[in-house]
Amino acid sequence: MKTTHWLLPLIAAGLFAVAALGEPKARFMPVEVFLDSPEPVAAWQFELKDRNASMKVVGVENGGSDVFQRAPYYDREAVTRGDAHRIVVADYSLAEENELPSGRVRVATLHLMLDGDADFELNLVTANTADGRPIESATVSLQETQTREP
Repeated sequence: MKTTHWLLPLIAAGLFAVAALGEPKARFMPVEVFLDSPEPVAAWQFELKDRNASMKVVGVENGGSDVFQRAPYYDREAVTRGDAHRIVVADYSLAEENELPSGRVRVATLHLMLDGDADFELNLVTANTADGRPIESATVSLQETQTREP
């Protein structure tokens, strides 16, 4: 059977288009990280990863407290390279204890690119008082922020 050579590229392009339609589209999502502490917090650190490996961190912003105004510490090189499938974020303040936040405080906003459904795992590594004492009852949580579609 004779096959026309111009037909093969056309068939391949059609198969590629059908395969591409079935793949999930990457989406961007900001996620706010909150620290809950009954005591004033001077330092904190958390780790976020995605059990499904669909997450890539593309940016990190500061939180909502006046004493943590700068962007928190994280591996900027990994984010720039696009290697941040897991991220550790931390910050500290040398402010007076009466200026430190307590209660529910937004400590960071992470900007994520997701290829598929994420299964987040968020762990509080540490939260400490001004004198360096660990705050055992502190917890950390995520809140997805709604974005507007273009």
